[in-house]
Amino acid sequence: MTEHRIGTQEEWQAERDELMKEEKELTRRSDELARKRRKLPWVPVEKDYRFETEDGAKTLADLFAGRSQLLVYHFMFGPPYEAGCPVCSSITDTLDPQVVHLKARDTTLLLASRAPLEKLLGYRERMGWGIDWVSSGGSDFNRDLGFLHTEEELKPFLEGEIPPTVEHYARSCGTDVVGYVSEGPGLSVYALSDGSVYRTYVASARGLEPAMAYYGLLDRTPKGRAEDGSTPLWLRRHDEYEAG
Repeated sequence: MTEHRIGTQEEWQAERDELMKEEKELTRRSDELARKRRKLPWVPVEKDYRFETEDGAKTLADLFAGRSQLLVYHFMFGPPYEAGCPVCSSITDTLDPQVVHLKARDTTLLLASRAPLEKLLGYRERMGWGIDWVSSGGSDFNRDLGFLHTEEELKPFLEGEIPPTVEHYARSCGTDVVGYVSEGPGLSVYALSDGSVYRTYVASARGLEPAMAYYGLLDRTPKGRAEDGSTPLWLRRHDEYEAG
């Protein structure tokens, strides 16, 4: 542990009370942003996307499974991968238990990746998840949302210094850097109304942090996230920490 100020309970309480005012303001601001998200215009999904599922080929409308809202987490697991992205895996550790609660609120949550369905289901069994997972590899679903990139588009990144973390995660997925970073994580949200599907929200990068519960908890510890860019990212698949 690094050195830190030591104070009395009274000093701590005074500073904690001031901090709580800021935390409450942030909560109110977050509530306001949530209202603005709900007011975004709905965009009709006109392309006929098809997905491979455990129950055969399905349309995007079919994936709602009788509910009016659909959350799709775009999990980085491309066709050349032999295992899913460790970061996406850590996110799914958070998402998996939420499925039953979201169903109670008229919302279906599932994963979509471009790898063949057999690979996805085998990895899901390894991880011990129950969440539904579909293969979007036969459509432009990921590409149209900006979660699939060509090597030409990635050229500026690939010609620079590749971060060690990217190289490490590429190897851990059984692919190379190009294969790994061609895929992108994201969350897309849909509504089904009168038989028509609408896209209502899309997020990526740090917009996915609500699904990374460990960060919110670490933010409340003395060490925080302890990520300064000089060391490899600490995240692993949940069955790899002891070996690491």
